[in-house]
Amino acid sequence: MKPREIERHQRQQHQLEIVLYLDRALFWFSGHFAVQPLLPGVAQLDWVMHYATTLLAPGFRFHSIQNIKFQAPLLPENTLTLVLEWQEARQVLLFSYCRHDGEKRHLSSSGKIRLCR
Repeated sequence: MKPREIERHQRQQHQLEIVLYLDRALFWFSGHFAVQPLLPGVAQLDWVMHYATTLLAPGFRFHSIQNIKFQAPLLPENTLTLVLEWQEARQVLLFSYCRHDGEKRHLSSSGKIRLCR
């Protein structure tokens, strides 16, 4: 149920960038929607939590969503970058998904999630 990971960059201990490819065969596209499949927001949040609690904030778990904004759809065969920033002192995780369009990047969604132990 996870996308194909192309590469991963961790320039700082609390920041992570992951380049992902959305294969058309991903479970999340099935039935969401017939004419034009879209990646559901719940899938985006699932991936944020997976990478954050595995790589940036082990031992933490979901507490609440402080804000989230879906600005543009993510479609099958899109390449995108997931950016995560963990602010441990505030127990806040910032995230954004940017869709690749050649050399350009377009913000698709972003948000702030509170984590707890």
